[in-house]
Amino acid sequence: MFNSTKYESPIGELTIACKEDKLVGLWMQGQKYFGGTVQEEMVKNDNVPVLIKAKSWLDRYFAGDKPKISELSIAPIGGDFRQGVWQILCDIPYGEVITYGDIAKQMAKKAGKERMSSQAVGGAVGHNPISIIIPCHRVVGSNGSLTGYAGGVAKKVNLLEHEGVDMSGLFVPTKGTAL
Repeated sequence: MFNSTKYESPIGELTIACKEDKLVGLWMQGQKYFGGTVQEEMVKNDNVPVLIKAKSWLDRYFAGDKPKISELSIAPIGGDFRQGVWQILCDIPYGEVITYGDIAKQMAKKAGKERMSSQAVGGAVGHNPISIIIPCHRVVGSNGSLTGYAGGVAKKVNLLEHEGVDMSGLFVPTKGTAL
């Protein structure tokens, strides 16, 4: 059984989900792939310890602190490739960004391959089921494009600015399929 709760954040309502004592989801209202990794009904329950702890983590995050991911017991649901990408996301420091291509290079090296598709990485980043905590918003295009955020580009910009990212070399694309 999956339990869930709601959290009112500065970027809108969030839904947080867990299975037993592991956090499995955090989605923004209207986000692409909302709840996509949870194949069962989510039961609203505001009294689950891991959900209470996640809310406290988010309180501190939105207050300007930099809580560690390791403070939470997370278990995003996905295959090995996606898990590998999400682990790289967890290593991106506050205030910094990384490109899809950089992640592809890291994944290729881990797999003992010469190259890895940036598009495949983009798919894994976009399907991250634990938004904000697993910081997929810190991934940008190689040219500085703020593209491809399942929660919407405006929320991506808001989160990056909140974390103090130097936005001078970054831009919101005006056309394309990844808006």
